This record gives sequence, structure tokens and C-alpha cells, in this order.
Amino acid sequence: MRSPDKYELVSELARRRGFFWPACEIYGGVSGFIAFGQLGTVLKRKIEDKFRERFLRRLGLYEIESPIILPGRVFEASGHVENFKEPMVECTRCKRKFRADHLLQESAGISPTEAEKMTLEEIGEAMERRGVKCPECGGDLAEPRYFLTMFQTTIGPYAEAVGYGRPEAAQGIFVEFRRLYEQARERLPMGVAQIGHALRNEISPRQGPIRLREFTIIDLEFFFDPEKPECPLLGEVENEVLRLIPAEVRLKGSEEPIEITVKEALKKGYIKMEWLAFFMALAKRFLVELGVPEDKQRFIEKLAWERAHYSAQGFDQEVYLDRWGWTEVSGHNYRTDFDLKSHMEESGVDMRVFKEEGRVVERIEVSVKPKMDVIGRDFRGDASKVARLISKINPEELEKSLEERGFYILEGYKILPSHVEIVRKKRVERGRRFVPHVIEPSFGSDRLVYVVLEYAYTKKGSRTILKIPRDLAPIEVAVLPLVSRDGLPEKAREVHSKLISEGFLAEYDESGSIGRRYARFDEVGTPICITIDYQTLEDETVTLRDRDTWEQVRTEIGRLPQLLREYFRWEREFKDLGTPYRKP
Repeated sequence: MRSPDKYELVSELARRRGFFWPACEIYGGVSGFIAFGQLGTVLKRKIEDKFRERFLRRLGLYEIESPIILPGRVFEASGHVENFKEPMVECTRCKRKFRADHLLQESAGISPTEAEKMTLEEIGEAMERRGVKCPECGGDLAEPRYFLTMFQTTIGPYAEAVGYGRPEAAQGIFVEFRRLYEQARERLPMGVAQIGHALRNEISPRQGPIRLREFTIIDLEFFFDPEKPECPLLGEVENEVLRLIPAEVRLKGSEEPIEITVKEALKKGYIKMEWLAFFMALAKRFLVELGVPEDKQRFIEKLAWERAHYSAQGFDQEVYLDRWGWTEVSGHNYRTDFDLKSHMEESGVDMRVFKEEGRVVERIEVSVKPKMDVIGRDFRGDASKVARLISKINPEELEKSLEERGFYILEGYKILPSHVEIVRKKRVERGRRFVPHVIEPSFGSDRLVYVVLEYAYTKKGSRTILKIPRDLAPIEVAVLPLVSRDGLPEKAREVHSKLISEGFLAEYDESGSIGRRYARFDEVGTPICITIDYQTLEDETVTLRDRDTWEQVRTEIGRLPQLLREYFRWEREFKDLGTPYRKP
């Protein structure tokens, strides 16, 4: 009989002890959705707070919150409507649908790199040639087609007001850029993060918390002047060693990482931007703090046909998982000015910033002003729509067409010179205007929860221990009376209340033998159990037990808050919390 792999063990523990489980179980569940219990919610929040500490507060960056559903125009401008789709096949017998490139990888042994660059026709031919059948019933598969992996809805009762659930939090930052830049006192570089739910209508998610239809994303957009791309903080990370698989190595057929410092990776041109390298180094350190060893991490560069439509260079940070192998936990992309420029063109709103410099620049600003009286007369009910379309026309393009042809065709409407006024203004400025460029680190919060649990999961004989990094533990301290009589429970509740009032995540438990209680808290990753015994009633001391080593020390109740604070801040080790104690 096959032994369960770590994914099965972790998933069973997560379900039983309240970290996470499939959502809507009473209705049979729906793949791609999970629910987090109390312990999972706290762990997830602590991971996100560690991101805030390491990436935002330390660097003085901002955090915002914006809507999950955005108007269709936002995603038309960003390129998601055009590009956010995946190849899909349907079984002609059972009607189940599958992601075609993944099915090729699983059933025909085609590598992800090879499958990624195939066209729909090539995928269909490869499936037919290799005899790929439905993995559920063995039936024949229809021709592959593209499926838009964004959730579409209508905003309000109007069918024409199309909206989409955001597949990333980034667009909510880009569309608010002008306000954010004002609040940053018009200074670059500027970083803005958003942590929140995102939606991707995955075709057939079958990897538990690794691939979800609704998930929490951590997006950080870092805006900078493309003429001044240097990172002044690079010295802090330049000697950090990254396990890197550059594109040129992959193109030679190798997936073996090279170990190289950040400084050397930039010098050799493997990483093109200093800020990109800086955030990759921070991401590596972040994962180490979540419990993932350095040799279980790597950064793999995306090849040209694998990169997102907005990316000029991109790396996936991957960690090794027992069932899934190398799995992406974060993406690092140089988005250039793609997003701001796209929204500028679609909305007609200037997203450029002005930077004062010594040089004097004289320029002519050309704009188009709709003549509403003439437009109203000629287009009647469509007048507002036509005026809106005119406001975002490229003025030079419009003027050229009017001069050469006498009209301009705009989405089926014939625009005449009488419909518009071309306005020219001379502007003298001491500086330049430009669209900022963007570096983006992006993490999946739900995946990180699973990664922490898998790397924390250990066995000691028949006992399960979750060696979650102490500052991430969802229950920090357990307070346990040795027995439930003789005044010990009352004293234990007094200690428990004190720790709660001091801000610790503490739990009280008096049911069962002390050994069983230790085992219960080991299984949920509680770093310290505090035992109240008969000696406590005599001298106000308690026993502290370490989750990982099962060693014990004794210390005074009055010192507990300060000692534990230092312990959870990694300023003090367990052995320094008191004097060694052995049960008499």
C-alpha cells in the first residue's frame, strides 16, 4: 500500500486542526475554493504582516485597498481581456474540461517549457499524435480552444456595464497612480502594495491550496525614473547568493541553477535591473524566515514566450514541494511603463510625472476639445459616447487624418473638422515629463501558508510536530495546569489572563493527561507550553516546555511577559528563558 505523501499528511492535519479545508463541503465542495479556520487565518495574517514588515515598513512604502471588481475598460487597457486566457479541452463523453497544456504535461510527458510555447493547433496535434484521452473517463477530447480565465459580471442592472473580478491587485494600484503620486509629494521612487483577494477562473484546479480560483495576492508595484534606475540600497544585498536559472541556461536545455551573488548576476546581465535584483534578494530572505531553506529555493527566468504580456524580464521564485516539485511562490517582473502608458492611452488621462531639472524645455501641448453643440446635433443619443471617444484620441493622428482625408473614423463614427477643436498651448518647463517604470514582486498568500506548513511538518516517533517559525505560530503559548484540581486550574487561568492582557496569543487547556496536551499543542505548532504545578503555588515559578526539543526550563511568573516578548522577537533562545528543569 502506498504511503501518504507530505501533501496528504499536511492536508489531513490542516483539515482536522483548523488550518484550511475545501470550502462548501456540505454541498460537495467546489474545486479551487478553500476555507481557512482559526489557526489558518492567524497564520496567514502573520505571514502577510511579515511581508509588511520586511518590504513596506522597512522601506517606507505604502499600502492601499481598492475594489475587487473593476470596469471592463480597466482590463481592456491592461491587456488582460486579450491575453488572460488558457488552452482548454473538453471530453466528448463526460463533458469534463481540462487545461490542455497541463494535460499534455501529465499524460504525454511534455515539458512545461515545450507546452508553454505551443499554439492551439500544435497542442491539438500533439494530443492526437500521443493518444491523450480524458483522465476521468478515458473518452475522446474535442479540439482545444481558449478560455478567458477572468470572472465576468455586470455592474448594476445594466448588461452593457461589464466588469471583471481582478486577477491581480496591481491594476487597482495603476489606475489610482495619480492620487498616490500626489500623496507621496510627487517623489520617486515610490512603492505601493496591495494585499487582497483576487479571482482567476481556473479551468480545472486540482492542487488544493496551490491553485485556487479565489485567493489572496500580495502585489507590490515599485515606481521609478527609467533614467535613474540605480538602487541605492543594493549594497545591503549585493553579496546575497541566489540560486538562479537564467534564460540563457534554460535555452541550452538545462534547469540546473547556478549559485551567484546579486552583484555578479547584475554584472553578467542575468538580472537587468538593480531594483529587480534587490527585491529578489529580499524575497529569498523572506522565504528563509518562513522556514524554507536556501537550497530548497530557486529563481527561474521566464523565457520570452512564457512571460506575461506586460513583462520585459521576469523570474519566478520557486520552492520544492514534496508532491508538486518546484512550485512558484512569487513572481518578479520588470513591467516597464506598460501599465501606466496603457491606461493613459485608454483613459486619455496623462499619467506622466514632471521632474524639475536644470534644462529648459519648450514644448507645444496639443489637445482635442469636443464641440458638444455640433456633436449633439449630429450624433443625438450617442453624443456622450462620441465625446468620450474623442477625448482620448491621439491629437496628432486625428489632425493628420482631418487634413489628408477630411474626416476620421472613430469606432464606426465619422468625425468631421466641425466636431472638434484642436487646441495648442506653448509650455516652457524646467525639466522633463515621463511615464515611470515599474518593478513588481508578487506573492500568493495562500500558497505561502501551505509552504510554511509543509516545511514545518515533522515526525518524532509517532508524534507529529509542526515546527512553524516561532513568530508565525498561530498559538504562541499554551497554559496547562498539571492536574485539574487543588487550585492549579485557578492559578493557570490567572497566568493565562495575564499573558492575554500582555498581547500574547495564549490558550488554556486542562482536559486529558499532560502528555496528551503537550502532543496536541506540538501538532498545531505552539512553540511553548507553560505548566502550572504544585511548586507554582509555593514559589510563583512555572515550567516552560520547548516544542522542538521537549526540553524544559523553570522561571518566575513575573518575568514571563518580557522573556516571551524577547523570545518571539528572536532576541532570546529557549535555553535563556530560565534554569534547566528536570521532573523530580
